[in-house]
Amino acid sequence: MKLVAITSCPTGIAHTYMAAEALQMAAKELGHEIKVETQGSVGAENVITQEDLRNASAVIIAADTNVDKSRFAGMPLVEVSVKDAIKDPKALIQRALAAKASDAPRKAEASANTQEKENRNGPYKHLMNGVSFMIPFVVAGGILIALSFAFGIKAFEVKGSFAEALFRIGANGAFSFLVPILAGYIAYSIADRPGLVPGMVGGYLASNIGSGFLGGLIAGFLAGYTVYYLKKVIKLPKSLEGLMPVLVLPVLSTLIVGLIMIYVLGNPVKGINDALTGWLNSLSGTNAILLGTIIGLMMAFDMGGPLNKAAYTFGVATISQGQPSAIMAAVMAAGMVPPLAVAVATVLGKNKFTTQEREAGKAAWALGAAFITEGAIPFAAADPLRVIPSIMVGSALTGALSMLFKCTLAVPHGGLFVFFIPNAVGNVLMYVLSILIGAVVGGVILSTIKKPVA
Repeated sequence: MKLVAITSCPTGIAHTYMAAEALQMAAKELGHEIKVETQGSVGAENVITQEDLRNASAVIIAADTNVDKSRFAGMPLVEVSVKDAIKDPKALIQRALAAKASDAPRKAEASANTQEKENRNGPYKHLMNGVSFMIPFVVAGGILIALSFAFGIKAFEVKGSFAEALFRIGANGAFSFLVPILAGYIAYSIADRPGLVPGMVGGYLASNIGSGFLGGLIAGFLAGYTVYYLKKVIKLPKSLEGLMPVLVLPVLSTLIVGLIMIYVLGNPVKGINDALTGWLNSLSGTNAILLGTIIGLMMAFDMGGPLNKAAYTFGVATISQGQPSAIMAAVMAAGMVPPLAVAVATVLGKNKFTTQEREAGKAAWALGAAFITEGAIPFAAADPLRVIPSIMVGSALTGALSMLFKCTLAVPHGGLFVFFIPNAVGNVLMYVLSILIGAVVGGVILSTIKKPVA
């Protein structure tokens, strides 16, 4: 049998390709053929063609972002989270092949209703769609800002200097798009292309008013659902239907969202945002350690899932003004620990891991160093009750120590590789120590509680 599949995760870095590889290996073991289109950070690769669709018996979509399913109308289709494809790809393939041919026409007829249900019930997917489009802006801007700090932490204040140019491109350029892009693509996920204009305008207004990421989130969902319900309410004669996407929806939705952001939600959300920022800046001692502990637990609990992405987005928000952040430092350090901890465990407890797991442990060193938390997923999927608590302890300890040592980070990603950029990491020696302690503690716990392989 031949299948086609799409994999897509919010960051488009790790889960996307791990899920694709898992499906390909499982299909080969089951004696089937599969073509997997990856919709990652570099765009769609190995794109499914019309010929592939004609020969395919079923479709698998493993995604945590919004994926266009219109080309699969009339085909048996199974849709799951990208993590499900990593955990049990064989069961997923068998489930797809078990879909009855008679289900296909009914699926085609019900596609509109299915889309409506998803539009109403998929807030996490919509949020992750916005985050996935925002991350390249975050990374590009963050790295350029960090490079400007390489000339001195205040070098960007010298007018006309190269450091100032780098800072302007990063902070005033890439970072200025963060909230509009986030809001625009949340709205796009909900209402398709008509949601982009009101979403981006709402995000721009939120950023201008000072309501920040929180205002951008509200603007994105407000814009998406405004367009969605305007399409339901407004019915034009067939001769005028062409005006809906280019005139009626953009103008009305942008007006509604703009007025609500300016006169209703903007200032109250700004007050909440300012209060939250003030509280974060005032954190010290026990409160800072507690926040670092919570961040660590969130980063390790689902390794790329909702809690992990919530903590990461929270960290990104704290560097959106172009200044180093203690919270972003705790987020990245805690996110590096899970793969490093399982790698340590495979060394300390060789008899407790299969040959395949020990080989995967070697790759986990590199994944952890690169801040790809998902490197621990294969181990967690095989033994969740022992692996997840162990890495959560390690990550919580690292997050707490990072905050205790007042480590800061000026970039949102990069792992070990940003340590070599001068001034990108504040208190870099203690930062490295925090990560090492968490990785070793997590690895020791895991190697201790894990049972030997028969």
